[in-house]
Amino acid sequence: MDSGFPPDPTPEEAIRCPGPWQHRNVSANGARFHVAVQGSGPVVLLLHGFPLYWWTWRDTMSALAARGYTAVAMDLRGYGGSDHTPRGYDPFTLAGDLAGVIRSLGLNNAAVVGHGWGGFLGWTAATLRPDLFRGLAVESMPHPNRLRKAFTSDSEQRKRSRYALGYQLPRRPEKRLVADDAAAVGKILHDWSGVPDWPDPVAETYFRRAFQFRATAHCALEYHRWAVRSIPRPDGRRYVNRMEAPVYAPVLQVHGGRDISVLPSSVDGSEEFVVGDYQRVDVERAGHFVHEEDPRGFQEILLPWLAELPPRAPVATD
Repeated sequence: MDSGFPPDPTPEEAIRCPGPWQHRNVSANGARFHVAVQGSGPVVLLLHGFPLYWWTWRDTMSALAARGYTAVAMDLRGYGGSDHTPRGYDPFTLAGDLAGVIRSLGLNNAAVVGHGWGGFLGWTAATLRPDLFRGLAVESMPHPNRLRKAFTSDSEQRKRSRYALGYQLPRRPEKRLVADDAAAVGKILHDWSGVPDWPDPVAETYFRRAFQFRATAHCALEYHRWAVRSIPRPDGRRYVNRMEAPVYAPVLQVHGGRDISVLPSSVDGSEEFVVGDYQRVDVERAGHFVHEEDPRGFQEILLPWLAELPPRAPVATD
């Protein structure tokens, strides 16, 4: 069980949770983003997924800081302490957020680690802005074009993604997610976990509290709404076409063998979009939240990979 955290925080206390990190606000891409920073050395930008926020990286941040890195865990647009804007939840804008945050931190490039939707945006930004990425580690998320193909052509993946179809309705899904102290968020965490002891009560409480902050539920669902609604639209086709461009940075792909949200088979073929070094590691006993369910195992995969990254972003050769 997590220790040292207030046991029953308000949403604001959960987001600004004290610890060995510092909280900062960064202006980028026309919005304000909350980040937690720990350590010193080369920067590793950490991007959370759904229905989480920056605090999901608390163990990873300490491990990175101990190895001489600066860990920067970011609240994505619409989550946690970052701006909850009325629009801007398409991947072009969200990838611009990542690029802007990297630049606002005074960096020429960074290594990026993304889980779930954070991985989706990592793939996107590394494709659209290859000059900013020394390396990309993706957890629980195929290349976006592979995910879209699996959703449209694989009946089993489509079955596992039915929750996203339910999110297309207006207003009602948000109300269900935050009802009863965000009990539905806790259910998602338990259902998508591949181990019986995660989340523990403290972790579940923090994620449920943070999801109740302001319009987080609505903003989080806007990611899913764009992903589904864009499939037949011109902006969706334009995105798919842009994502056919290769990723030049080294890519580490980590996936849980028990992930019932994004099937391991849906990841197959992601390597076809990477021209640099590509490594895939399946953690057979983990579900969707590998870095939470098995933090030490995840760190043993991530840290050696980071140590081998080049000091600068690879130069595109096409």
